Amino acid sequence: MTSQPWKNPETICDFTVKDAKGNDVDLGTYKGKVLLIVNVASKCGMTNSNYTELNQLYEKYKDLGLEILAFPCNQFGEEEPGSNEQITEFVCTRFKSEFPIFDKIEVNGDNAAPVYKFLKLGKWGIFGDDIQWNFAKFLVDKDGKVVDRYYPTTAPLSIERDIKKLLGVS
Repeated sequence: MTSQPWKNPETICDFTVKDAKGNDVDLGTYKGKVLLIVNVASKCGMTNSNYTELNQLYEKYKDLGLEILAFPCNQFGEEEPGSNEQITEFVCTRFKSEFPIFDKIEVNGDNAAPVYKFLKLGKWGIFGDDIQWNFAKFLVDKDGKVVDRYYPTTAPLSIERDIKKLLGVS
């Protein structure tokens, strides 16, 4: 979870979270980068397509300022049951993912991680507050402001145009 109390943060950069090894990560270190934040799961029907496309986006845009932040979550169908070590092994071995994997968290309910409580604060209309399933995606601009939210069924490559716009690439 996070190592700080919930205190009216203004951007995603105001949070400190744990990585998969239990180390604190100040999300302020990502200021100046476009972020795609995703709640992930290893045993979901959407796992293969999402990790494959997330890897494609990361490979193509990481040097231009894109970071993908993956937060494992076991709240949907218990599809992320492993330990952080098992999750990281799965993602890095099976999918060869290079983007950061964080501590397993909850994204809904009273125990939702503060960073996810913040992400869900936006005016998302038909979404409501709760994350619907694995692989919901939030796009964050270089200043740490959440600019868009995508359904779990939204393919990562289908938001490439939005990512390119925030990166300032044509």
